[in-house]
Amino acid sequence: MLSMAAEKVILVMGDEKKPVTIKEVAKWANVSIATVSRVINNRGHYSEATRTRVQSVINESGYAANNSAKSLRMSKSQTVGIIVPDISNDWFSKIVFELERIFFENQYSVFICNTSESEDKEEAYFRSLESKLVDGIICISGREVLPTNTTNRPIPIICIDRQPKNFRDVCCIESDHFRGGYLATKELIDEGCTRIAIIIKHESISATALRYKGYLQALEDGGIPHDSGLDLTIDADSTNNEGAQRVIDELISKEIPFDGIFGTNDWRAYGAMTSLMAHGIRVPEDVRIIGFDDSPIAVACRPSLSTIHQDVACIAHEASRILLHLMSGGCLEESDRQIMVPVSLIRRGTTCSHKLRA
Repeated sequence: MLSMAAEKVILVMGDEKKPVTIKEVAKWANVSIATVSRVINNRGHYSEATRTRVQSVINESGYAANNSAKSLRMSKSQTVGIIVPDISNDWFSKIVFELERIFFENQYSVFICNTSESEDKEEAYFRSLESKLVDGIICISGREVLPTNTTNRPIPIICIDRQPKNFRDVCCIESDHFRGGYLATKELIDEGCTRIAIIIKHESISATALRYKGYLQALEDGGIPHDSGLDLTIDADSTNNEGAQRVIDELISKEIPFDGIFGTNDWRAYGAMTSLMAHGIRVPEDVRIIGFDDSPIAVACRPSLSTIHQDVACIAHEASRILLHLMSGGCLEESDRQIMVPVSLIRRGTTCSHKLRA
């Protein structure tokens, strides 16, 4: 049996397909427009009976709030943009998943923008997100200079894993990449390695640069001279896995001696291990390897990959906490301008002795 409110809806609407207005919902529910608005937004005071009656009319009439018009009036859209350079990357996807979960719990919708590491796409997404009236943007890695010249209104921006050079009022949240690079290299040194190759990509990105500095510092502290011939850079157009295989293949073909490899992410380390095994070089007996990120491939490969663990939950929590604060009108605190999240060493089969290998 239909409710009295529903019968009114049917009588008034008939067969017409015109969108139902909030004024009509208020009339059919026998309440004010302000009360309907309070029920829709779950704010203010109203009885449970009123909420039930209004919600019944909304459900039965098919009323949908005009969020675009509301956004224009309030300059808020309850949406957030997340710009990511490579959504297929395990670490990036974990961050995006966690961010989306947190914002959904806070009643925000999320636009996920995958740039495929293209600067042109990143600029286009900034323009697109502005046109959608997003309340805030999170940039995950990518280039060092933010394309803020493409936007015409102030939008709170949080950067993850990069320190933009051109925008001082942006919060940057990142793992302690220097410490991670240091711990990774020290693990190889502690296991007896003295000729340690490092595999990098995008040298200009702050995260990579800091990991490389940590590598150099660990060599210096270990009394091991740096050999630039062991600095291996993957071609920008190559995947991490294929690029790492290629540079290790070349290193072997040149007969340059090495006994350790630091892949600055896990897929680079995995690609290096694939190359070594193809050449009959044993891991870790002949060459020890360590990665960075603690992604699923680190556990899945055999031997399992030693790596540097990044605290995804902490990074996502801090990024969302600060952006929610800024989107609600708060100011960026000085202590929140740059947040460094600790990392930890995970020892597995590619660096441990034979007896300890997983």
